[in-house]
Formats: sequence, C-alpha cells, structure tokens
Amino acid sequence: MRPKRSFRFAIWSLISSTVSIWSILAITNWSGHSLLIGSFGATAVLLFAVPEAPLSQPRNLIGGHLISATIAVILVAVFGTNFFTIGISVGLSIFVMYLTHTLHPPGGATALIGVMGGAGIDFIFVPVLVGAIILLMNALFVNNFVHHRKYPVVWF
Repeated sequence: MRPKRSFRFAIWSLISSTVSIWSILAITNWSGHSLLIGSFGATAVLLFAVPEAPLSQPRNLIGGHLISATIAVILVAVFGTNFFTIGISVGLSIFVMYLTHTLHPPGGATALIGVMGGAGIDFIFVPVLVGAIILLMNALFVNNFVHHRKYPVVWF
C-alpha cells in the first residue's frame, strides 16, 4: 500500500520548485549568461519533492553535476560529439558518480546535454556549477523555512 500523500507538502513542492527555476531565469536575465539546462528540472524534483532522499543531498547534487559535466567536456575534447560519446557520457557518468558516492540521476542528463551541445570547459562552471549552487541555495532556504521539512539530511 502506498503511503498517504500530504497536500501541504505537494503545494510547498510546487511553490519551491517554481520559484527555484524562476531564480535561475532571473539570474540568467541579470547576468546575461544562460544558466538553465534541462537536467535542473529533474534536480528540482529531487530537491523539492524528496529532499530527504540520499540522491538529493548536497554532495550528490554538486558532485553529480560537476562529475558529469567534466566527463562531457573531456569526451567532447578528445572524441568530439558522435554516436560513441553521446552514449558513453551517460554510462561513464553513472560509473564515476557511483564510485564517488555522488550519484545524482540528473547528472546523467547533464552529461548528455554537454556532449550533445559540444560543451567546452566553461560548461562545467556556467551553467552547471552556478546553476547547481542556485538550486542548492534555494533548497537550503525553502526546505528549512517550513517546519515539515529539513534539508539537508547530511552534507557529505
């Protein structure tokens, strides 16, 4: 039997994820640097719908995205964007995230986005690191703003 769902939790997930994506867009508009990538939508699901999950914790959030972005950049630099690198980027990201205890499912999408976009070294920092930090800051604020949530459960 499925556990009962909290309407209050669902509403707060709706509000906090919406505001978090808006904050990335606002900083994009202010800075002129595109900071929003598709994998951040999946990250928002983890941070604001299951903030207590191991895959949602800061180590996984930051580490998973950075590892995956780095793998994408290396693959593009060495092999270019092709059938091989598109596929191996996701598998290799999962492999390294798993071994480093930084598994974050949206990281696989970050690697895929990076390779398909022909990412250069700047991809690791803008949009990936900056966007992940914005999401982390939002998660720290909104998940501790109300009494029915606590984030993070563990930092490292």
